[in-house]
Parts: sequence; structure tokens; C-alpha cells
Amino acid sequence: MGEFSVDFKMGRFVVSLNSYAAALAAANTTASSQNYPRGALYVVATPIGNLADISLRALHILDLAETIACEDTRHSQALLRAFGIDKTAQQLLGIHQHNEAEASVVAIDRLRAGQRVAYVSDAGTPGVSDPGARLVAAARSDGFQIVPVPGSSCVTALLSVAGVLTGNPGDMGFIFAGFLPAKAAQRAEFVRKLKGQVGCVVVLEAPHRIESAALALAELADRPITVGRELTKQFEEIVTLAAKDIPAWLHENSNRLRGEFALVIHPVGIVASPGSDRRVLKLLMSEVPLKTAVRLAAEITGEHKNDLYEAALAMKVAGSKAVTRV
Repeated sequence: MGEFSVDFKMGRFVVSLNSYAAALAAANTTASSQNYPRGALYVVATPIGNLADISLRALHILDLAETIACEDTRHSQALLRAFGIDKTAQQLLGIHQHNEAEASVVAIDRLRAGQRVAYVSDAGTPGVSDPGARLVAAARSDGFQIVPVPGSSCVTALLSVAGVLTGNPGDMGFIFAGFLPAKAAQRAEFVRKLKGQVGCVVVLEAPHRIESAALALAELADRPITVGRELTKQFEEIVTLAAKDIPAWLHENSNRLRGEFALVIHPVGIVASPGSDRRVLKLLMSEVPLKTAVRLAAEITGEHKNDLYEAALAMKVAGSKAVTRV
């Protein structure tokens, strides 16, 4: 059957149709036992690069749906055909960032008619720095059931290999900030705020802006950043570097300026020393309300909130007594 070229948002790669011939049959066998109600919106994650990452449940729903709303109908048609799913042009509804509000009305009308409507972005999970959120909000507002069909995400993929979410006390999780600001001044301000953010931050960047983004992030100096380029594809690269070293790494190989990027900015490492938790608490209490100071001190030091709360009350009492004596 030859090869079929699929142009994905995160790069270009070629798949053999023979490789995926059995996937749809397997999907319809294994996923068909679940109930898939009509008049429901299915938010379906699709591969961010490697077609083999699609879930069997996603394939079954895409085959079952009467309407597939797409960020780009041509792109999604290519994806569907790669797995042997045939949909007419009328069954594909384009909903992208420039028409999402208007096109969502058409999707809602089809939900009212009892159709199963599946929404897919060009790659990854819809509504996460991709179109889809407005459609979901409109469907929810009108009382329709919304079913998530999870799958590929560059955010969770890179976090899983960055080694920053330990689950230990004091681990503050992560903030997903989406794409870095496009304008230089806004990007510089974003990085300035990052300097004061001690937790983990995940950002995305496009290939045509990665050089300027790397130069801006270099202001973070020795703070580690895990860079993911071309995630899940043939030329995938994942490396952890000091922020200041990323511009040089990009220019070591001209190919590194191609493809979409995800970056995990590591949390600031804090080495605890005897009494450091109380010093942190005292500093915070001078700037923010007591409960906020306790919460932040617990996140920074890993100490239990109850212990820090008792210490904060003791400091407050001691401070009051000192003022009274004066």
C-alpha cells in the first residue's frame, strides 16, 4: 500500500499504512463494550508525533462519531485515513482558534440532533494550548455531556522524564504556563517573574521563536531546564541543561532549531539547614498574613504546616511581648 505522509503540528514524519491496518479492528473489539451516549461531546487526544501513541478508545470513538470537529480538517482527514477511518467532508467540521466561537454553534446543533461529536486538535490534548476550550464551555453551558478521552500530551511526557515531581513533602507540583509571550518585552517580563517562582514551570515554544526564547531564559543562569524537542518522533531530543547553556546547545546543531519544543523549568533547589524553616517563616511573616506565611513556608521547607503554625503563633506572641516591654 506504500507510505503515507502526515504533516503534524510538531513535525513531519512518514508512516506505513500496513503498520496500522489492524489497529482499528483491535480498537473496535476492545473498546466497544463501553457505552458511548449520543448527544455527547468527546474530547479526544491524538498523537503529538508518533502515530502508535493513539489509544484504542480514541480510534473507536473517531470511527463511531457522526461528526469530527477538527482544528484542521485536512490534517485530521489524513490521520483518520492512516487508520482506515472513512469520513465524508460533511462529517468533518473545522473549529480552530480563529472561528471557534462561531463554529461551536454548528457543533452544538449537531449535539442537539443526537450526534456524537468528537473534537480533535492537530496534535495532543485539545484545550491545552490548543483550540477546544470554547467548544467545551459552550457544550457544558447547554447541558451536554462531555467525555474526556485522554492520551498524548507533550506536557506530561516531558514531566515524566524531567525528574522534578517527587511527591515528597514540600514538592509544589508544577505550573503550566503555555507558550512563552511572542513579544520581546512581554517575554522578558515573564522571565523576570520566573526568577521569583520557586516551583516547577512548564512552557512551550515554536521553532521560529526558540532562539529568542532561549536567550531570554538564559537570565535564569544556573537553574536547570529540561528541553524536549520533537517529542515521540524519530529525531527526539531530551536534555537537561543550565538555562544559560541552552543557546549554545541549540547552535551546536542547526537541526535543533526545527520542531516544536516543550521546556520544564526546574524548581529552585533549597538546602535545609538547622533552623532554616523558622528563618523562612519569620521572613514571610513580615511580608504576608500568618496563614499565608505558614503555607508558603511549608511548601518551601517541607515542614509540617501544624508545626510551622505553632511556631508562627509563638513568634507572634514573642513579638507582641517585646513591643509591650518597649
